[in-house]
Amino acid sequence: MTNSAIKLLTVATFLTALAVVSPQVPVFAAGGGSESQTITTPPSDAKPRPPAKRTTQKNKKKDKESNLADPAFANGYRTAYATIYERNDYASAIDQLKALGHDDHPNVANLIGYSYRKLGDYKLAQTWYERALKADPNHVLTWQYYGLWQIEQGNRDQAQYHLSRIAAVCGSDCAEYRSLAAALEKAPGSGLVY
Repeated sequence: MTNSAIKLLTVATFLTALAVVSPQVPVFAAGGGSESQTITTPPSDAKPRPPAKRTTQKNKKKDKESNLADPAFANGYRTAYATIYERNDYASAIDQLKALGHDDHPNVANLIGYSYRKLGDYKLAQTWYERALKADPNHVLTWQYYGLWQIEQGNRDQAQYHLSRIAAVCGSDCAEYRSLAAALEKAPGSGLVY
């Protein structure tokens, strides 16, 4: 088998396992819109990454993928996810996510960043968003949430860059692209919180 075929098989297996352990959870988009969408918990990556150059990176990738198949991790992640999106209890969610012991997982790091942003700690939010993108440069939800962070900071050019990164990964028709694009269409200083 070629490396490409192995990668595709790995991604397909990962997505199948994710679908088995992840219920569909209706949530409202972080962009503050009123339309409901269904998001699979935990969010999956849109594209496979290029091959790792070092063995340690391959092992890290396997560890991240296997975390989602671990029922304890998946249940803990779902609990933290609900704490954020259903109860808006961001401080508790941060504790729950950190207790999972997988801060290097892009989904975990992204939600920690999102929670810090919602608590108004923009410095820590930025740190966690960058950590998520270091773990997975194609993590679309992080690009979206970090783009919203950029808008809140008045960095519209940077938010536009984040929008272009989303387009490169999933196109302009995905929910993350539409949410960030809609936020960028709002007038600066309109007081909207995402």
